[in-house]
Amino acid sequence: MSEWNSIAVRQEGAVGIIELARPHVLNALSRQMVAEIVAAVEAFDRDETVRVIVLTGRGRAFAAGADIQEMADDDPIRLEWLNQFADWDRLSIVKTPMIAAVNGLALGGGFELALSCDLIVASATAEFGFPEVNLGVMPGAGGTQRLTKLIGPKRALEWLWTGERLSAKEAHKLGIVTRVVSPELLMEETMRLAQRLAQQPPLALRLIKEAVQKAVDYPLYEGMQFERKNFYLLFASEDQKEGMAAFLEKRKPRFQGK
Repeated sequence: MSEWNSIAVRQEGAVGIIELARPHVLNALSRQMVAEIVAAVEAFDRDETVRVIVLTGRGRAFAAGADIQEMADDDPIRLEWLNQFADWDRLSIVKTPMIAAVNGLALGGGFELALSCDLIVASATAEFGFPEVNLGVMPGAGGTQRLTKLIGPKRALEWLWTGERLSAKEAHKLGIVTRVVSPELLMEETMRLAQRLAQQPPLALRLIKEAVQKAVDYPLYEGMQFERKNFYLLFASEDQKEGMAAFLEKRKPRFQGK
């Protein structure tokens, strides 16, 4: 699509694919690139024909971090006026399932972008990390929060303080990565998973995602009340009627997202 300068966007069936396309700088995340990624994600999120979104990187990296040259001379007042992380916040309210297909490096902002997705499929050669500490700064797009919620404060602090990289195997063991596959099969396996999810009832996927996100922050009782409301809500959908009818009739359901 011609309106994108830093990414490539396409749709395959019910799967929307966003490819970070600045391989000459290992897909370093400039502010323009982040704005384009968020705009493309939101466009897919509004498109009823798109049931799953996949993010990946062109070349040797998913994204090797923020564009340091762009921010080296920034000061707190300029950053406050830029309010650049407002774009990142918009990723948190996307309802369509999002999968990161991580090839090569996912460092700093690249790691944060992967963590903003619901599932991460990683190449066996992928590496993750937050090297910001080595530049005298720290993650600012949710890295300290999302990593801590995933693996706990003590393990998160070790990686955040040292700036060391996690292998795909280590990230999988810690529960950060959901699947590790051979490099040559990364997109094939990611698309297989995406297409599998695209066959599921989309309203149920959206409300399950919402309930799981609440589980991270809510006390158990409040989380269960939220889950219950979403459970009830799905009984107003045509997909619920179709799913249960298909089960009773011993046939494959045809979900329409209605």
